[in-house]
Amino acid sequence: MTDLGQELRGHLREIPDFPKPGITFIDITPLLRDPRSLGRAVDALADWAGALSFDVIVSPEARGFILGAPLAVRMGKGFIPVRKPGKLPSEVERGRYHLEYGEAELEIHKDAVQRGVRAIIVDDLLATGGTARAASDLVEALGGTVVAAGFLVGLTPLRGRLRLGNVPVFAAVPMETA
Repeated sequence: MTDLGQELRGHLREIPDFPKPGITFIDITPLLRDPRSLGRAVDALADWAGALSFDVIVSPEARGFILGAPLAVRMGKGFIPVRKPGKLPSEVERGRYHLEYGEAELEIHKDAVQRGVRAIIVDDLLATGGTARAASDLVEALGGTVVAAGFLVGLTPLRGRLRLGNVPVFAAVPMETA
């Protein structure tokens, strides 16, 4: 892990048995509370994304918004939210996916991604890859292409990278254990 990764990891809190027994939740709120660390997290994602050719940043609700929106502003790119059902006001494309502790659905506006758009997925954490895969599937269903996925934290043992196929994956804080 890089020095920056170590620094950022120091601002994460592990909560055992949340949201259910056997799950260790990685809480990013201590990092968010510290403006320098939050800025460094966005910097790390910007350094990674700077080498990519893409048009928009797609982020799942809700913590993905915290990193994806400022990154989009910094990179001069559009931001596309992927939300929980019933939160978007226009016609949507919906996808169902599995989490490590249940099932969920996500939606994206049908007009958010035009055919040929190149997108990156940005979220706070990659665990089993279900959320990122669902967001990627929604982009592709609308005719876009996901060229990469970036995360603040990547839980390596859960092998979420595999769910994303050949899409390159970046994690500012790779974690071998939670």
